[in-house]
Amino acid sequence: MMPLIHLWTSLPVAKLEVGHHFYWHIGNLKVHGQVFITTWIVMGILIVAALAASRNIQRVPSGIQNLMEYALEFIRDLTKSQMGEHEYRAWVPFVGTLFLFIFVCNWSGALVPWKLIELPEGELAAPTNDINTTVALALLVSLAYFYAGLRKRGLKYFTKYIEPTPVLLPIAILEDFTKPLSLSFRLFGNILADELVVGVLVLLVPLFVPLPVMALGLFTSAIQALVFATLAATYIGEAMEGHGGEHEEAHS
Repeated sequence: MMPLIHLWTSLPVAKLEVGHHFYWHIGNLKVHGQVFITTWIVMGILIVAALAASRNIQRVPSGIQNLMEYALEFIRDLTKSQMGEHEYRAWVPFVGTLFLFIFVCNWSGALVPWKLIELPEGELAAPTNDINTTVALALLVSLAYFYAGLRKRGLKYFTKYIEPTPVLLPIAILEDFTKPLSLSFRLFGNILADELVVGVLVLLVPLFVPLPVMALGLFTSAIQALVFATLAATYIGEAMEGHGGEHEEAHS
């Protein structure tokens, strides 16, 4: 009997590996090197753009300063609409960072031919093409709305789990788990699907045929960044509102 059990446990019943990755070993930690490379490139683009826009500020903006001020105004209005007049200002940097980072990540996947850069193993792609990146962003949002709720309402924040009735406690707890899951998988799935479709079309048909799909991918990528930032602001706003209508008062 024992030899049979040993034989069964030693058999390769199932083995699944999705793609090949370029790993970096940091101590006992193994990370995806290609994700770090593209993430640093995206962060570099954002830092250079911010420095260029603020280096010589003009009263009448133009060029990169005008573009960045437009982006700031857009993010400010988005955050204000989701959190209300009284609470939104402190969260503009956080929501704005999420939006700009995801936006540039998504567009880098649609515009930059990452696959032309060869690695010892694996291939480069947009950071949001990796589930680890989108899950990390979603967890940041989760930490942010827990922090916002506790900072605004103190321990009263936890009363939301039993309002209007304690019967809803399991559903309220489940909701806190589904929020980051939906955020991460929605972003990851859309970006991965878009890059796969474009990649397949480029292999199967001439160059000019996939161009409309690539243009649609740019639009979809921008929408995904907007959806993620909007939902992040909404969740944080909901965490700060009381069941007695504090959020409504902030909008009035």
